[in-house]
Amino acid sequence: MDRRSFLKNAGLGAGAAAAATTLAAPAIAQSTTEMVIVSTWPRDFPGLGTSAQRLARRIGELTEGRINVQYFAAGERVGAFDSFDEVASGNAQAYIGVDYYWKGKHPAWAYFGAVPFGLTYPEMDAWIKFGGGQELWDELADDYGLKNFAAGNTGVQMGGWFNKEIETVDDLKGLKMRIPGLGGDVMAKLGVSPVSLPGGQIYENLVSGAVDATEWVGPYNDYFMKFYEAAKYYYYPGMHEPGSQLSMGINKSWWSTLSPADQGIIEALCMMENSMQMAETNAKNGEYLDRLINEHGVELRRFNEEIYDAFGEASEEVFEETIQHSDLAARVHESFVKARSEIGRWMLLADTGYTTQRNRVLGIEV
Repeated sequence: MDRRSFLKNAGLGAGAAAAATTLAAPAIAQSTTEMVIVSTWPRDFPGLGTSAQRLARRIGELTEGRINVQYFAAGERVGAFDSFDEVASGNAQAYIGVDYYWKGKHPAWAYFGAVPFGLTYPEMDAWIKFGGGQELWDELADDYGLKNFAAGNTGVQMGGWFNKEIETVDDLKGLKMRIPGLGGDVMAKLGVSPVSLPGGQIYENLVSGAVDATEWVGPYNDYFMKFYEAAKYYYYPGMHEPGSQLSMGINKSWWSTLSPADQGIIEALCMMENSMQMAETNAKNGEYLDRLINEHGVELRRFNEEIYDAFGEASEEVFEETIQHSDLAARVHESFVKARSEIGRWMLLADTGYTTQRNRVLGIEV
């Protein structure tokens, strides 16, 4: 897929609102409820965009037309970063995005997207469903008139694309880097100037030199953005988004008008897409990493321990500042830390212990 094609289709220019897609089952003789979904992702973008579109389409299909869904990609109705307000105000019924975009409204939103040295996908899934995460998410969202569900995940992200090698902490100083959320706050502690940009604007800023580096997702998603045209050094692992939780945020007043059956369908489809997108990402990342290296000369680099230790120290400073915001921020952080410790110890023993030994025996390496 041509990057310029899907960015053009994202409707980031004027008049793009006309590009709405109606995603519903065939009309039948029954009352229907309108559901406008706005997204933070470009239309047809592999992985993120197609996942959001798949979820929107299935809501219309599985409710058999009772919910008539109109889906708008980033820029087609509102800008990517305006999605939250569009739904909280009731102008739209739901958004699909990542909740760390809203940390300026309350820092606790970041924990339900991704935070530095945070939870991986299975850890996040366990925390949300069985570790008290959903209850805290509900408490946070209720203050904004929202109801939120996990609706996708991209797993451990890459550390980012850089136009120079990063061998010491000093190499980070003065860089302009597209990196949102608390991860951006961590990089700022190390002398980076973090920049928040929606996906459809990153490539142009990287090519023009407006930013020196960017993180995005991983090989599958990054391949189609063609970042390799401006930055050849591809660093791993990302400390900033170890299990990027995507979500559907729903206007709570509208949600309360739905039947229990239709509420259940939407919740179940969000859970399904949460699993589907993670599976798709894992299935594609290895293939596209090989293509980036072999077809485009991308140089894979690993952050050394000195740099990673600096990330860790800076992240603790950011967390200390975050929990001072409010009682809710402190309670969310406390619950997150408990999950990271308890679930993380088990994952280290089980998953990491097994895969480390399996890959050693079979000679599987980066």
